[in-house]
Amino acid sequence: MGTGRLAAGAIALALVLVACGDGGDSGSAGDGKQKIRVAALPLTDAAALYIARDRGLFVKEGLDVTIQPVQQSIQALPALSKGQVDVIASANYVTFLQADEKGTLDLRILSEGVRTAPHMMDVLVPKDSPIKTPADLKGRTVAVNILNNIQSLTLDAILDQQGAGHPVYRQIAFPQMGPALQKGQVDAVHAVEPFDSAIQGELKARVLLDGGSAPVQSLPISGYVTTRAFAEKHAKAAAAFKRAIEAASKLAAQDPSLVRAELPKYTKVTADQAKTINLPAYPAATDAAQLRRLTELMRKQGLLKKPIDPATLLVK
Repeated sequence: MGTGRLAAGAIALALVLVACGDGGDSGSAGDGKQKIRVAALPLTDAAALYIARDRGLFVKEGLDVTIQPVQQSIQALPALSKGQVDVIASANYVTFLQADEKGTLDLRILSEGVRTAPHMMDVLVPKDSPIKTPADLKGRTVAVNILNNIQSLTLDAILDQQGAGHPVYRQIAFPQMGPALQKGQVDAVHAVEPFDSAIQGELKARVLLDGGSAPVQSLPISGYVTTRAFAEKHAKAAAAFKRAIEAASKLAAQDPSLVRAELPKYTKVTADQAKTINLPAYPAATDAAQLRRLTELMRKQGLLKKPIDPATLLVK
């Protein structure tokens, strides 16, 4: 079935966290380098992590970085809070800011991961769908990867600005969105790359709405996060990791071909697919003002109960 190729050919998210229960502590490796364990999703969000690894930026900073794949960043949250991993890459901010507010995680942000960019995520409908405009989504079912998270947050903001009503969200993992749309189980899907392009290619799905459009353009959506305990105990290593990621992000922003070359190495995106997918924006520095746009939007939509100053969470 075509959608089977879609799910397999796009990216492998059916991964589990490895080595999280080994009880090991962060510390110096035998060669004197500081060891850091990073849990990461195989998404475009984490490209700077792999660029830093392959370009020797971590080694240059005296770090020995081990990357551990996860299916969802939220799966690694308990491991992070227990000190079983040190950093989570491509961590969706909504989940981790909520965890910090609830007291289940003492969050610190090392570096921004990505911000929204045109068509890095889209709302897709079947080519023959009667849904023609964003206003037609009111009351319709839209698939999102996680409920009450970045996808519904940004889409509701876009619809609000256009004076359109909200859809009903249904949680469906990215690899299953194509089959769900094909079978008519949902009216639309809110897909990120590389699933976005794959669904369009396999099903000839139609783009109804650019998920990175106003008012959420250039909105921070994921980052490299750790705990206050790690950031304080290993301050030099945390600062070194931050420098390496920001240097890699700067390279990614200047030369997107570096990202496209990395994707086939840590995802199941093929080299041909990597040439055409729409990439997010890779900020070279963390901006508290931009992060504040996100926290204020979360407050407006009830995803945070109290005001928060993102500047207080940033690792310097």
